[in-house]
Amino acid sequence: MQLRVERELGALLDDVVARDVPFLGACYGIGTLGTHQGGVVDRTYGEPVSAVDVVLTGEGREDPLLAGVPERFGAFVGHKEACRVLPPGAVLLASSASCPVQMFRVRRNVYATQFHPELDVPGIVQRVRIYQHAGYFPPAEVEEVIARLTPAVVTHPARVLANFVARYG
Repeated sequence: MQLRVERELGALLDDVVARDVPFLGACYGIGTLGTHQGGVVDRTYGEPVSAVDVVLTGEGREDPLLAGVPERFGAFVGHKEACRVLPPGAVLLASSASCPVQMFRVRRNVYATQFHPELDVPGIVQRVRIYQHAGYFPPAEVEEVIARLTPAVVTHPARVLANFVARYG
């Protein structure tokens, strides 16, 4: 099933990239788009479920999807794999100390983030509960993970979604 879905996503991405259709893939999306475009996705830069500081690159500061987002902002992450080598021709938009590829763009309208622009504190807590048996952390530590996440101030990533909707909606 997974191989079939990955093949179908690859065919969809063929069309999305060729036509430069507006696309925003978050977390798993950076892996699928990164691999599709010839980048290297592996376990080198996996991050535990946490809030991290993301820093915009020079190109990121100029990108319309990041308008209104400060140069440094908190974002939620939690992934086993990440893009280690940026795809050829992709533009790096954001990075972090623990994961050098947090966001990139292909062509003009095809984007991917490693961080979760859709998650606020209640959203990450719900996700932690749903995925507590998926190998991201020992299930017995679910309350400790939630306790670490709850005080996080993560407000700016949602601006990426708002900008996407404003630009393409």
